[in-house]
Amino acid sequence: HKANSSLANPRFRSSQMASSTIVKFIACALIVCMAVVAPHADAAGLTCGVVSSYMAQCVPYLTGGPGPSPACCNGIKDLVSAASTPQDRKTACGCLKSAAASTKGINYSTADALPGKCGVNVPYTIRPSTDCSKIN
Repeated sequence: HKANSSLANPRFRSSQMASSTIVKFIACALIVCMAVVAPHADAAGLTCGVVSSYMAQCVPYLTGGPGPSPACCNGIKDLVSAASTPQDRKTACGCLKSAAASTKGINYSTADALPGKCGVNVPYTIRPSTDCSKIN
């Protein structure tokens, strides 16, 4: 009978109902947050982390290694596909410019030729002087 006595205790039932209400409230709050945030997830566009992940396989070639690997060319193709809006392209340019400036030994002539070697058209070159704000 002790098990039933806890159910008969009004404090126990009240505590149980309060816990249930809190759980329901938290679940509803999470659903509302997901509904508000989800439509804006794509609006964030490219980030430098994403751009770096696409280009990571090209660093050995750009710093004097043997000609671009298939993984490097796939990364460039994926980056060009991902940079679908003018803002994405400006972001990608800025990220590439920053990465090139902070990577020792980048050969800019090799970098200029890289898109062509991979069969991709990139309408700008990555140089310290490139004005990414003019990219469409």
